[in-house]
Amino acid sequence: MTTTRKWLLKSRPHGALQDRDFDLVSMPLPEVGDGQFLVKLSHFSFDPTQRGWLGGDTYLPAVPIGGVVRAGGIGEVVESRHPRFAVGDIVQGTFGWQEHALSDGMTETGPVTKLRAGITPEQALGVFGVTGLTAWFGLTEIGKPNAGDTVLVSGAAGATGSVVVQVAKALGCKVIGIAGGPEKCAWVVEQAGADACIDYRAGGVGRAIREHAPKGVNVVFENVGGEILDAALANLALNARVVLCGGISSYNDTAEDRTPGLRNYMNLTVMRGRMEGFIVLDFAKRYGEGVAALSQLMADGKLKTAEDVAHGFENCPATLRRLFEGKNFGKQLLKV
Repeated sequence: MTTTRKWLLKSRPHGALQDRDFDLVSMPLPEVGDGQFLVKLSHFSFDPTQRGWLGGDTYLPAVPIGGVVRAGGIGEVVESRHPRFAVGDIVQGTFGWQEHALSDGMTETGPVTKLRAGITPEQALGVFGVTGLTAWFGLTEIGKPNAGDTVLVSGAAGATGSVVVQVAKALGCKVIGIAGGPEKCAWVVEQAGADACIDYRAGGVGRAIREHAPKGVNVVFENVGGEILDAALANLALNARVVLCGGISSYNDTAEDRTPGLRNYMNLTVMRGRMEGFIVLDFAKRYGEGVAALSQLMADGKLKTAEDVAHGFENCPATLRRLFEGKNFGKQLLKV
């Protein structure tokens, strides 16, 4: 093989992602220099935060027009002139949407790492990757649940939300999930172990929260935002903690069509609550601690995973859109 393919950002998305926002190009394979190695990618991670990276500067600089679309990935080292990486190593990093990546061992979000023995690529990009670590640190460090607390999780059938549900149950909490559709809600209760799951597509989310948590919610783990967050704010218990992880309902908003603002935010004052955002990179130095905790939960049979795996490098844009169309079930991945 003498060429490789890359997905480049062609234009800033306006509203929902479109095929025209991306450009699939073929290029010659890069030459490997001293201190470098070449990775052949096999798996890509798809996460809501990618939409923000495409639209403008966030906690990371925006993907430049003409640049490779930023994404986490896993692959095999196929050529190396680097002392720490050998041909055959399976490695993980923010390589972007490209079939081959040339690296010196560092990426925009941190160092390239080797997969630990016994961990699959799906687990490394999901429950033991940024997805699971976001759930662990967001819940335990920001939400700080106590045994007996009621925890409300939006996006409960998604990659992060499904882990939050199970961690909260393992910590002795009552857990109420919110998801879209009977099938997802059934999985959240029957497999993830939530005490209840509210189908937001059926309407009446605020009323349903009150029915399941008549004394209010102690911890809200928020992945959706908008009307879902507003319903949660209307049902806070005294000294509640609201963990702002994401707001996928508004990621495709345009200047002309923005999600309405919150109506119930003053309930934070009335109930002496706290609402705090975080980025998992804040806990980068403690990733090993989080992986160890999640590994123990899995070994104890208290943590199950759901992966939604698409196939084919040419389907990267369509796979990212699945996150915003409510089609993914669990962690969204693509296998090249």
